[in-house]
Amino acid sequence: MNALTSSADFQLGPNLSGKRIVVAMSGGVDSSVVAALAARSGAETIGVTLQLYDHGSAVKRAGSCCAGQDIRDARAVADRLGIMHYVFDHESRFRDSVIDHFADEYMRGRTPIPCVRCNMGVKFTDLFRLAKELGADCLATGHYVRRIEGGSGPELHRALDPARDQSYFLFATTGEQLDFLRFPLGGMPKTAVREIAQDMGLVVANKPDSQDICFVPEGDYAAVVRKIRPEADSDGPIVDMEGRELGRHKGLIHYTVGQRRGLEIGGLSEPLYVVRLDPQTQAVVVGPKRALAVSAARIVEPNWLSDVQGRQVMAKVRSLAKPVPATMDGEWLRFASDEYGVAPGQAAVLYEGDRVLGGGWIEETAGAEACLV
Repeated sequence: MNALTSSADFQLGPNLSGKRIVVAMSGGVDSSVVAALAARSGAETIGVTLQLYDHGSAVKRAGSCCAGQDIRDARAVADRLGIMHYVFDHESRFRDSVIDHFADEYMRGRTPIPCVRCNMGVKFTDLFRLAKELGADCLATGHYVRRIEGGSGPELHRALDPARDQSYFLFATTGEQLDFLRFPLGGMPKTAVREIAQDMGLVVANKPDSQDICFVPEGDYAAVVRKIRPEADSDGPIVDMEGRELGRHKGLIHYTVGQRRGLEIGGLSEPLYVVRLDPQTQAVVVGPKRALAVSAARIVEPNWLSDVQGRQVMAKVRSLAKPVPATMDGEWLRFASDEYGVAPGQAAVLYEGDRVLGGGWIEETAGAEACLV
């Protein structure tokens, strides 16, 4: 073990002998290195893996997590490290709370983020409970985010490596969970993590990173939704902002707000984008790019880690979007300038510098041209 491990801090005091750390092990390189760091710290280390799929599931794919070979990899790493390893079957819970919700959101014409739902429920809530039952002093995960002790308790911060930062997907982490959670990789670049895995001879050292949506084969969302909700392929009209029919589509599940490609409408004087999806009429509403401009978004089911009302913040409304200036006004997040591609079902996460202030789900948006999208 080299000096790279010095940045891994479980924050349990200078002497970890007599402490117990439970590590969430998905079978990937990140969580495996966390288990290795925990085992080398002197604390008693227990690896826990949640089986989220049937081993022969049609939605399982290579490069995902929590099934089949991934579980075998987690067990092999635990054996290499000489730590205990337990597997818990959470397939039905994952299906009900994540996969079915994913399909239902698409059926409602919304754009879901299943990774957040998984973290909110199966991964943090359930693992939190299991770790407590095992008498752990903390639960450690391989997420790239930092837990920093602030003046009023632990705070959630972006990872030092911006290319690996996962804070957007962890906005729903509660204060109680943050007290108990540890993120040893938040201060490391990915290259350092793989170097540690190589140095320790872990079988997963060169394993590809898992995909964002682990249960979607080849990125084909529509195929997964059709499998779960066969009625999802209902066709309908493609209409302009005035309701005039311009064409037909083969199912709302093939479209998201802001999409331009795949509309297959000819004879247009300007490019058109998906502005709204209407599940009541099965209509895809399209318009020019200016129709996508949004001045505010209503936020529901919020999780605030700090007071945000009336405060100037930076808001991230898509996982790959750059944060933009905004202010919280009651339930409404008001943007300092028009924002584009804001879709109901996505999350809005608020930041102050690198600190995560919390976030919530985008329920509806107020268009800059006074049309409610």
